[in-house]
Amino acid sequence: MIHRKLRMGMIGGGKDAFIGAVHRIAANIDGQIEFCCGALSADPEIARESGRILFLPENRIYTTYQELFEKESKLPETERIDFVTIVTPNFAHFEPAMMALDHGFNVVVEKPMTLSLEEAILLRDKVVSTGLTLCLTHTYSGYPMVKQARQMVKEGSLGAIRKVMVEYPQGWLSTLTEREGNAGAAWRTDPKKSGKSGCMGDIGTHAAQLAEYISGLKITRLCADLNIVVPGRGLDDDGNVLLKFDNGANGVLIASQIAAGEENALKIKVYGEKGGLEWHQMEPNTLILKWLDQPAQIYRAGQPYLSDVAKHNTRVPGGHPEGYLEAFANIYRNFAATLAAKLRGEQPNAFQLDFPNAEDGVRGMAFIENVVASGQSNQKWHEFKI
Repeated sequence: MIHRKLRMGMIGGGKDAFIGAVHRIAANIDGQIEFCCGALSADPEIARESGRILFLPENRIYTTYQELFEKESKLPETERIDFVTIVTPNFAHFEPAMMALDHGFNVVVEKPMTLSLEEAILLRDKVVSTGLTLCLTHTYSGYPMVKQARQMVKEGSLGAIRKVMVEYPQGWLSTLTEREGNAGAAWRTDPKKSGKSGCMGDIGTHAAQLAEYISGLKITRLCADLNIVVPGRGLDDDGNVLLKFDNGANGVLIASQIAAGEENALKIKVYGEKGGLEWHQMEPNTLILKWLDQPAQIYRAGQPYLSDVAKHNTRVPGGHPEGYLEAFANIYRNFAATLAAKLRGEQPNAFQLDFPNAEDGVRGMAFIENVVASGQSNQKWHEFKI
């Protein structure tokens, strides 16, 4: 029986790294996880300084991920980490994740899961063969009202799904900011560090995962138009994709990082035979329901009429806004609950297993590669291949 916090290590995410701090906050919110060690930067001095800033023990501040795994695996079971969180750029996901699994550690990793589809398949297969658990942080699936939307579709409230429309506009790459000292922009627009796609790999994958998560459908065909709008950029910064799903439904996915003035305006609409739903990431506690034969409804987070799964992923009463950090924390909490159940020799339940996994990572990489292939082809429809 496990009666303790789960122990977490981190690779990447040192001082001044946005997403590393977000992961640490999210992991800490529910009090189930303890941050114990890290290799927080590829630069040894920054790694040491970052570890000290975060009050890590000196002997558990590592300067490489190889050192982290070798030394942590030699610690007693009562001290070593249970899992590692990988928050490096895309090109540095695969090798640390594989090494973690080889040393018996579970993994949380930023999306996209790897640099290529081939790597994603190898990593997925390693997860299966080891019996360990991998969590992929597609944050937006953690929101309570996204859970509510998914449950309503699953229960057939909207009838058979006919159309999915998802868009993710940002404006932060409207200029060539990667050449002006913006480190986040620099690696995201570098094919060697980001992979085959820029915008579609960075935020298009979020949109695709959310479309499949809420609708319960799988993309089977697509027709993509990818664009490099800002002159001098090495990867796409804008794109539009027509979608076909496995039940015959159709869809549209738009992702852009040159939508000047936009912040993080992810939106999704799902339409069925009886009605539709609409959710906006920047107003996350509201779900709009539109019906064919009755007035529209507004569902709000924290209310007693919501589904059990939405309530499970809600922390505060209605009228107390929950947002990005809490959604991120839901991913961590469900992952942690799964690990704790497995450590107790129990089978995790559906609520505990409700987080993106290695299979979602494979589909995300397949989405990127199929979108790029379609964008380079003159053929209208491209089969979604894995």
